[in-house]
Amino acid sequence: MEKISVFLVDDHALFRQGLRMLLSRTDFIDEITEFGDARSMLKALPEKKPTIVLLDIEMPVMNGIEACSEALKIDPETLIIALSMYGDDEYYYRMIAAGARGFLLKNSEIDQVEEAILKVCRGGSYFSPEILMNLVKNKLRTDEQQQLIQSLTERELEVLRLICQGQNNQEIGEKLFISKRTVEKHRENLLSKTHSNNTASLIVFAVKHKIVQV
Repeated sequence: MEKISVFLVDDHALFRQGLRMLLSRTDFIDEITEFGDARSMLKALPEKKPTIVLLDIEMPVMNGIEACSEALKIDPETLIIALSMYGDDEYYYRMIAAGARGFLLKNSEIDQVEEAILKVCRGGSYFSPEILMNLVKNKLRTDEQQQLIQSLTERELEVLRLICQGQNNQEIGEKLFISKRTVEKHRENLLSKTHSNNTASLIVFAVKHKIVQV
């Protein structure tokens, strides 16, 4: 596979340096550029165009949620994984709404970080296991939410479960014996019905409502 270039954005130098050292030992990562604040990263983004951005949420001046939104205005193809010390629901709901493709806790093992990078670079999403468990524990089922779930057809639920397994449209079509175009239509319907703006949001919805098990 092509070598991956990484922007590492965190205001704590020791954390940046430690993660950079670990990532530099990974054979699929080429270049790692460090930034101590989000504004510096945004200035460099148009010219350097990294494969992926590892972005801390809690930073002074401009936080990761604002930075994620601004980065995607500059380049909508930017792949962003959020980093945080905490698994607070509000953080990752807002970060995902801003366009992040994944969420890693800072205490994650390096193999989880590598898995997240590869998964997101291949078009998927990634969430630390602790975050997925929190979603299940903190799920809230209102009448409106129940009606929303009931509005999904059996086929849409099948497609959603396969999306959560990281399968792309072509793979889902082959699995369900339907065309890629039909899968794309089901995905559009799922995004519309669940008020999700991307695949990561769909996965959060599915986990939160126990459509998939973690």
